[in-house]
Amino acid sequence: MPRVKGGYVTRRRRKRTLKLAKGYFGSKHILYKTAHEQVMKSLSYAYRDRKQTKRNFRKLWITRINAACRMQQVSYSKFMHGLKIANIDVNRKVLADLAVNDLNGFNKLIEVAKDALVNPNKYQTETVVAVKEPKKEVKEVKEVKKVKEVKEVKEVKEEAPKKEEKVVEVKETKKEETKTSETAEELAKLTVAKLKEIAKERGIAIPSGSRKAAIVELLSSK
Repeated sequence: MPRVKGGYVTRRRRKRTLKLAKGYFGSKHILYKTAHEQVMKSLSYAYRDRKQTKRNFRKLWITRINAACRMQQVSYSKFMHGLKIANIDVNRKVLADLAVNDLNGFNKLIEVAKDALVNPNKYQTETVVAVKEPKKEVKEVKEVKKVKEVKEVKEVKEEAPKKEEKVVEVKETKKEETKTSETAEELAKLTVAKLKEIAKERGIAIPSGSRKAAIVELLSSK
């Protein structure tokens, strides 16, 4: 058997990996084998470090907040607890930015946190309890609706047979009209099967083996 080459598909696959390896050092962006190895490693490192960057930045923010708090003789945990009592919802990213760029504003937050630790009752808010309304009225309304629906159904059932009588009368009149309107010429246009059905409806016995012309004569005469 002849050897099958990849051709277009292989070339596209290799170009795709070399495009991802653009800018790598040495043969890692020229040779396919080394470039493929480096690209696979780079993708795995990127996936891993996307998770680690979140925790690393959180650590950095906490260390900056802690360093600014220690300057005012307060620990990081007490500062965060005081802010929670004072109902101040500021995330660590903003607090770390204040500690680096606006130390005076950060010191004011430390004073508020200290005051909240000493006087927690000062920052307490009243909790409003929602009272649930009774559901008895809703049940009564549902029962009334059910009674109305039952009455409507009964009225519809009583009126239904009247409509059927009218339909039967209309059908009978239509059959009579079709019987009278059918002539020999119209019957000749129909098939043998349809002619036999018409004969059955009229109660005419057709002998076996009779041809179409004979059936038409029987139907037109009666």
